[in-house]
Amino acid sequence: MKAMAWLVLMGVMMGAQAGEEDSTPCDTVDTEQQAQACAAFNRQTAERELKAAFDELLARVDEQAAGQTAQAHELTARLQAAQTLWTQLRDADCKVETYAEKPGSKAFEAAWNTCLAQRSDDRSEYLQSLVQQ
Repeated sequence: MKAMAWLVLMGVMMGAQAGEEDSTPCDTVDTEQQAQACAAFNRQTAERELKAAFDELLARVDEQAAGQTAQAHELTARLQAAQTLWTQLRDADCKVETYAEKPGSKAFEAAWNTCLAQRSDDRSEYLQSLVQQ
């Protein structure tokens, strides 16, 4: 039951961040099934935003590299390597966070999706801060 309360709270908090759609699965989270749908929606949204932030950063590198293609290629390679390592770390951290849940269970899936969404949101913010520099 403690996990359900946590999922409902996360669903409400993450649903507020989704913002783009008029109606989301996070609008009403009263049941475990609704919490799972909300967690899956938040993961998809966070991963979409993460991809957009990474793509925007790569585009900025290309834009600012006028005449310096070697430097742009080197920086792009470093960014891609860092993103790959970050993805591995995110997945490892989420494996730790979801250790208490039985893999394949609904509780595991909801916790896994919530963890990935949170980490992806954090990474998106970081990448967006690099774009601003």
